Amino acid sequence: MSIAEARRCMDAGAPRVPQAHLVDTGIGRHLLVADGSRLFDADDGLHGAFADAIGAGDAARVAGLLRDAGLDGAPMIDDTPLAPPPVRALSLAVAQKCNLGCTYCYAQQGEFGGPARSMEIEVALRSVDLLLAGAAAGERYNLAFLGGEPLANRPVLRAATTHAAALAQRKDAKLTFSVTTNGTLLDEGDAAFLEEHGFAVTVSLDGTREVHDALRPFRGGRGSFDATMRRVRPLLARQRRTQVSARVTVTPRNLALRETLDAFLAEGFHSVGFSPMLASPTGRDEMQADDLEAMLAEMIDCGREYERRTLAGERYAFANMANALREIARGTHRPYPCGAGYLGVSADGALSACHRFVGDEDGAMGDLSAGIDDARRARWLAERHVHVQQPCAGCWARYLCGGGCHHEVIHRGRPACDYSRGWLHYCLEAYLRLSGRIEMPA
Repeated sequence: MSIAEARRCMDAGAPRVPQAHLVDTGIGRHLLVADGSRLFDADDGLHGAFADAIGAGDAARVAGLLRDAGLDGAPMIDDTPLAPPPVRALSLAVAQKCNLGCTYCYAQQGEFGGPARSMEIEVALRSVDLLLAGAAAGERYNLAFLGGEPLANRPVLRAATTHAAALAQRKDAKLTFSVTTNGTLLDEGDAAFLEEHGFAVTVSLDGTREVHDALRPFRGGRGSFDATMRRVRPLLARQRRTQVSARVTVTPRNLALRETLDAFLAEGFHSVGFSPMLASPTGRDEMQADDLEAMLAEMIDCGREYERRTLAGERYAFANMANALREIARGTHRPYPCGAGYLGVSADGALSACHRFVGDEDGAMGDLSAGIDDARRARWLAERHVHVQQPCAGCWARYLCGGGCHHEVIHRGRPACDYSRGWLHYCLEAYLRLSGRIEMPA
């Protein structure tokens, strides 16, 4: 896919008014109403009227057209911040240490800028008790394990899982487990344990051997690709209850996304997803504007193949595409980029806004001893609401995007808005091409 196609989508996705966005697939014309992420067919007259008003950046006129078309009303998302909800998910940094020396690691080689440490079993069990303290029958919860490299503290990961599974069963709550790993420490026992508990396993892989080894070497400098794949393949062969996905952090040095996607799907990964490196502690390997444009071109190439395979009745597990189509189909609209009922727990029991804020005062949310700081959570939800973020408040994509990763925004701003809108514009086009011809993702 050419850079020209990426530029077309970026240009088409440029924000002109906050209320609406137009999509022309060549087989029809369509209107996205930002409030509620509602998508409508538009006849030539209606499309033309909106095109004139949006092209002129005339928000008042667009508001009038929405009112005349019966598409206005009480907003589905207003300016009121969300009240701190019950915690439904925790991520445990069971090992704030890692055996790899990734060039861009947000966790600074797993140690988050401090000494290497492992979570004690008492901290892990108290975390589980916090998560499930008020659990009621049928409610859904998730317990995630991250690091560093979580399998560097295998005994605590297993003990916390076993305790959580038993506690959830007693309360008749629905509990899922997930782990993000570099894969180099996986063994047959892990594969059996993860399968027994139905883990969603995410393996961090940054491409085929050469590029992965350059970005994710062992601390001594030796490449880690062969070791990772040797350990992961038995888990890929075993997966039934377990689902094993690959997550690719995209830097200026590993932009061959289609090649990577096809190689990992051929290995048997349940899905493959890509995420741009936007905020590195050292600034190394961060994506710049030209890199993001090249990434968008590659993402669209992967998306076109997804469209082709889907219409042919074949599964093509490109996670970014499947997730985007699912959210468009649902009419997802949100004032935040991620769930507010999710907290990270550091090795010493500090609570944070998510796993990326371990050791970072910007996202501090209390600790296991004193409890959750709901006053701080309330301030966070007020400060981070998409309506008070800029340039989000004036962007048509704000409720699909949610304003971008809090950690990345705080530490670097929003360098990827053009990329994100371009990707969403393409996904809207793809959704419209596919809808009615296939069953859309639920």
